[in-house]
Amino acid sequence: MTEDDVYSPGGTAGNGEELREHEVRTALLDLLAEVGTVTATEAASRLGHSSGLCSFHLRQLARHGRIEEAPHSGGRARPWRLKRQAHAAVAPMEEQFGDLARGLEDESWRRWLTQRDEAPSEWRHDEAFSAVAYLTPAEMSRVADVIQRALAPYQDREQRPLARPDGARPVALITRLFPLLPHTADGADQD
Repeated sequence: MTEDDVYSPGGTAGNGEELREHEVRTALLDLLAEVGTVTATEAASRLGHSSGLCSFHLRQLARHGRIEEAPHSGGRARPWRLKRQAHAAVAPMEEQFGDLARGLEDESWRRWLTQRDEAPSEWRHDEAFSAVAYLTPAEMSRVADVIQRALAPYQDREQRPLARPDGARPVALITRLFPLLPHTADGADQD
């Protein structure tokens, strides 16, 4: 009897069948969708399970192709991330990823709006804003570059948990720069 036989009803791992739904695996997939990468220890802390249980289910998810080991700089910690799927060329990969990312962003925003009152008091606000600016394509690229440079000092914290200051939590940072299209049916510009 293997580890999979004990923990997976019907012993489905490795026999070509789909991995059965399990509350810990579902929670792990949701957590990975929210934060990007996670180790078994981090998952255990966030989900309230033991690190051994999280480690086991992370390995099962990897064995069934749902997640993969994230790049890291060695050490004992094994960060995991959702597996990046190679889809058929229905749409360019960047477009598919963009659609998925926007869907996750929208879902996270709706969850925030419905659960905001459950957050600790110091986290019950958000910093949402939007603006319309008249820009050339080159200016739009420069604005995007400025935003990316402003966020750069914080981005290594996802891969390096020890770089996070006390009290830090994952925060969605969403910026979408796109030209506004006219509302007319014939496509004529309305200035």
